[in-house]
Amino acid sequence: MKSLAVLPAAFAVVLLSGCGADPAPAAAPPPSSPAPTADQALAGSPCGEVAGYQGAKNKVVVRGKTDCAEATQVLKDYFAKLTPAEATSPQGPGPVVVGAWTCGSGPNDPVTSCSTEDERQIEATRS
Repeated sequence: MKSLAVLPAAFAVVLLSGCGADPAPAAAPPPSSPAPTADQALAGSPCGEVAGYQGAKNKVVVRGKTDCAEATQVLKDYFAKLTPAEATSPQGPGPVVVGAWTCGSGPNDPVTSCSTEDERQIEATRS
């Protein structure tokens, strides 16, 4: 009979042993916005359009630590400063200095690039 008296105590130990166990840790929630990949960083961020030489529309893109307001202003200033001789140069327009920026493009190139010494970069692509 002694063995039957131990049975309820053993049964209780087995049942209660699962109650004190720590639950499995919850999975971390996914980040709200994933970090940009290298391809996304190279692609840049679109910033709208500016009027270029002879009123041509140019799509503005920034790369690095430059905001859209600065990018569009630099490109507006560049196109306003660009002379007809520079715009039609066989070597391509530029380089033209606009503040801390230097802008230009190759001959017949639809992309105007501007950069600074601290590696900020903006582009305007003629559409």
